[in-house]
Parts: sequence; structure tokens; C-alpha cells
Amino acid sequence: MLSLTRSLILNGNVVTTLTKAKATRPYVERLITVSKEDSVANRRSTAAKTGNDAKVIAKLYKELGPKYKERKGGYTRIVKLGKIGAASNESARIELV
Repeated sequence: MLSLTRSLILNGNVVTTLTKAKATRPYVERLITVSKEDSVANRRSTAAKTGNDAKVIAKLYKELGPKYKERKGGYTRIVKLGKIGAASNESARIELV
């Protein structure tokens, strides 16, 4: 799930299965909520949850945190895209609003 979260934060949207998108959503939303207030404790917490990925931490605190400062929640959107192949897994796009 860490790579999916990393891709979503860095790229803004990711196409995956519906199940993975639903599992990733609360994780990303918590990271963005924490990044709205820039402090040493919050940065350390975020670093621990993202595997010390400097690009992700920088994007969270320099772009996404200030962007969603006034928003109370609901930073992501899941759009269903249909079935994938014969396995009949539902695909979805999870994106930042």
C-alpha cells in the first residue's frame, strides 16, 4: 500500500482495483490532514508512515498541506472505471480533489 500511496501523492491520481483504492483512501487522507500543520512532530510522524521518502514529505508539506488548509476533509475521490479482464476485478481511479 505504501507504493500506491506514494504514487497518489506524487502524481495526483492512480488507476488500480476498487478494493485497493478504498483501502488507500483513509491512509492518504490522514497524511494530508497531518500535513496541514507543519511541525517537527508532524514531519517525523509522516516520515515514519511514508518510509522516510523525502519527495513525498516535501510534496505533502509544501503543496498539499497549504492547498487543503481550509478544507475539513474529503481530499480524495474514487471513480469506478469498470471491470478488468476475465478476473472481473472492478477497476477505479483514486485522485486528489
